[in-house]
Amino acid sequence: MKQQNILITPGDGIGPEVMDEVRKIIAFLNAEGLTSIAITERPIGGAAYDTHGVPVTDETIELGRKADCVLLGAVGGTKWDRVDYNLRPEAGLLKIRKELELFSNLRPAIVFDALIDASTLKPDIVKGLDILIVRELTGGVYFGEPRGIFDLPNGERQGVNTQVYTTSEIHRVGRVAFELARKRQGRVTSCEKANVMESGKLWREEITKLHADYSDVQLSHMYADNCAMQLLKNPRQFDVIVTDNLFGDILSDEASMLTGSLGMLPSASLGARDENGHQNALYEPVHGSAPDIVGQGKANPLAAILSFAMALRFSLDQPAIADHIEASARTVLNNGIRTGDIMPQGTNAGCQLVSTSEMGDAVINEMKTRLKKAA
Repeated sequence: MKQQNILITPGDGIGPEVMDEVRKIIAFLNAEGLTSIAITERPIGGAAYDTHGVPVTDETIELGRKADCVLLGAVGGTKWDRVDYNLRPEAGLLKIRKELELFSNLRPAIVFDALIDASTLKPDIVKGLDILIVRELTGGVYFGEPRGIFDLPNGERQGVNTQVYTTSEIHRVGRVAFELARKRQGRVTSCEKANVMESGKLWREEITKLHADYSDVQLSHMYADNCAMQLLKNPRQFDVIVTDNLFGDILSDEASMLTGSLGMLPSASLGARDENGHQNALYEPVHGSAPDIVGQGKANPLAAILSFAMALRFSLDQPAIADHIEASARTVLNNGIRTGDIMPQGTNAGCQLVSTSEMGDAVINEMKTRLKKAA
């Protein structure tokens, strides 16, 4: 079996705790002979700043470029609030995304039946919800130039950020959305603000042109503010949503809360495949570093575990094992096993409160059961 190489960057806060559970699953899969995964670890975010004076080192980026994929825990925390903007933990995440050219961010929003009551929306609104948001990740207002805070001659200060997109940037993320829609329900909703932004007008025009190559996929356009409203009103109308960096950041966070907990949601950030078939990729849970619960065993590792399942599916060519992990997580939830963030309020309804490590163990035990049955 060919050895595959993963770079793990645990990061800050609960990042190391949830990544420990991913390590346990990798060790289990290796011991069973189902994978041959070698792990390299490097700090990122605040942990890298404390050690190296920068939120991500050039060596870490180079290791990420050579690895089959990168698994990241979380970055950030109040400890680094006073650090210069360009050296804050989040700058490390932005830099590795940019340097690895991870232009496409995939964020699924899936409602597990066992957690349907955790959503703030009515069960009949979110039951069966399965949305995939494809967010452009390396362009737009987060990277456009000019940017900065400037002193004006009249004594005022001015903050400037530039929203800019090119045809090629729009087409490459659009192709990802159309290709993924072909494997799902065959519907793409493209979101922008073409009514008030030239970049949005270009986005709509270029996505429409690109659609000619994917006539088997249904395309609709929606203003981003209307999409935000529709996600609350009728979220099941969506299959794949493709949008820019800024709107994707906002809409994917909104969609994630339809599911009831950020602790359940994985994500993938993908680059283009080169001539040798290699694709830079980074996988991370959607949740933050949660510094208020660090070291207490309260963190939910399922988003990190499901991010690893996405890595198996998209980067490591192991979709069957990804299926086992996802099904095992679903069964664990159906069996009433819960970390604190997804524990029902009031009555526990027969649920069992477990720690971070115990949740990881529960997933592994269920995988053992499934694999025995499959054998």
